[in-house]
Amino acid sequence: MGCGIAKMTASPPSFDSRIFLENLTVLPGVYRMLDEHGAVLYVGKARNLKQRVSSYFRENQTSIKTRGLVAHTHTVEVTVTHTEAEALILESTLIKRFKPRYNILLRDDKGYPYIHVSAGAFPRMVLHRGAKRAAGRYFGPYPNANAVHDTLNLLQKAFRLRSCEDSFFQGRSRPCLQYQIKRCTGPCVGLIDEADYQRHLRDVVLFLEGKSGQVIDDLVLRMEAAVAALDFEQAALCRDQIADLRQVQQRQHVEGESGDLDVVACAVRCGVACVQVFMFRGGRLLGNQAFFPRLPEEEEAGAVLSAFLAQYYLDKVIPTDLLVSHEPAELALLIQAFQGRAGHRVRIAYRPRGERARWLAMALQNVEHALVAHLSSQAGMRRRLEALREALGCEFELARLECFDVSHTDGEATVASCVVFGPEGPVKSDYRRYNIEGVTPGDDYAALRQALTRRYIRLRDGQERLPDVLFVDGGKGQLTQALKMLDELGVTGLVVVGIAKGAGRKPGLETLYLFEESRPIILPTDSAALHLVQQIRDEAHRFAIAGHRRRRARGRTTSALEGIPGIGTKRRQALLGQFGGLKQLARAGVEDIAQVDGISAELAQRIYDVFHDES
Repeated sequence: MGCGIAKMTASPPSFDSRIFLENLTVLPGVYRMLDEHGAVLYVGKARNLKQRVSSYFRENQTSIKTRGLVAHTHTVEVTVTHTEAEALILESTLIKRFKPRYNILLRDDKGYPYIHVSAGAFPRMVLHRGAKRAAGRYFGPYPNANAVHDTLNLLQKAFRLRSCEDSFFQGRSRPCLQYQIKRCTGPCVGLIDEADYQRHLRDVVLFLEGKSGQVIDDLVLRMEAAVAALDFEQAALCRDQIADLRQVQQRQHVEGESGDLDVVACAVRCGVACVQVFMFRGGRLLGNQAFFPRLPEEEEAGAVLSAFLAQYYLDKVIPTDLLVSHEPAELALLIQAFQGRAGHRVRIAYRPRGERARWLAMALQNVEHALVAHLSSQAGMRRRLEALREALGCEFELARLECFDVSHTDGEATVASCVVFGPEGPVKSDYRRYNIEGVTPGDDYAALRQALTRRYIRLRDGQERLPDVLFVDGGKGQLTQALKMLDELGVTGLVVVGIAKGAGRKPGLETLYLFEESRPIILPTDSAALHLVQQIRDEAHRFAIAGHRRRRARGRTTSALEGIPGIGTKRRQALLGQFGGLKQLARAGVEDIAQVDGISAELAQRIYDVFHDES
């Protein structure tokens, strides 16, 4: 794509913006603002260069970022292009090249990895980056090398294709360690013939093409035939292969989708942005990757997405469909530029319906978690502790926070959790769980009192350290119970806070109740203190649920499937056969379960809920 390079440069010592703007063209192009040392401060593109660049030098400029940029600008360089789409591509190229301090900057620039299955009688299966010069087939792209390694490890375990170099393969006189650990069938020394190896290869290719259901159905038939022939060793091998393939397939199936799709979600908070890309190829989720673009100042998610998309897909494979969490700035221009680069139609949607709305909700949930985890790093923990100290009105530094939560299913297997946070973040060595006994099933107040009593008797006696702030998940009722218990134990000096969930249990709408305050505290949604409270509350919730599920599973001696309405012997056998056992079924998603013959979407949801019930 050619650019009409008509370069204009304004050079100091004294930069006269008025004279420069009078001679500036109205054509589309890219402008670069440089400081006194020639370093690029900002790169932008415009449909009308004169109009866009003039906007920076208006006297009534309200943007702090723009005022700072103009104050440091000593030179403006302009490159004229034929179209605005060309300008967008050139802008992204220059941003990646110069990394200007005032641009939103994507700092990751690595190419996609692929799985390469070579040609020949006994092909090898390996991770590949770079140009696709070698013969064979390439599957992907995958979002990162970890996604490829995970898939390769499980496929090699299931089908035992070789991964060694051709020179190594051709020079063997006895099988290597990969054969000994059952990750290769030993074709180098004739331990498998070409026909059988090609059958394994066919299954691998079908799976990588997204036809995993066909492969698993074939394995189920082979397993049943082996059982009928009393070949239990072969039947066990097929069963293990099914379980391995289900592990690869977990959370990868996309119902009703057969093409290529990327889902891109963005979250911005406290001046930090996170973007996650989920890659679907052939109806399967290949994985996701998180990015943290550098922001010059607080930006809207749409502006961050627009800058990210232009830089990220500049030199990468552009899928047919892009699903984004917010409307990007200059959407039509992005589509035009992408179609010119990709050579095919590109659709960008940001208000999906049906199944795609669910995928986008999943991506948004993940990007929010990734952003919270990033903000929870040790570097930012002290800042949030200080913000929380100010919000609670404490006169001392906060060094230790504890939070309690209770989890059960209709009163069964009640477990209370206690999680601990300090300046370094979560202190997992101090986490505790309490199995609750002798209380009325479902009585959360009594369960909380028992857990707090067991915890703070030890702390009162000096066996463990008292926290500065004690959080309890709940409102005034839970707060009252905690205060009564502490008073009975004679424990003093703690700031006790109840965390009440907001309307619709939406994050950001929490209310904090303090024992000394007549009115609740409602923190702004972008408050660093609120983010810390949300994190510690969510961690207590997660830790309680995990303990509850473990305790509940130990207390059940029958199959979890036996109590589900609509699951008889036939369907139970079909489920266990398709997934290779109850453990693998428990890990499966709703879509995977619904693929089994005779299992409707509603019944699949009920089965999933049995293994993932939260109270």
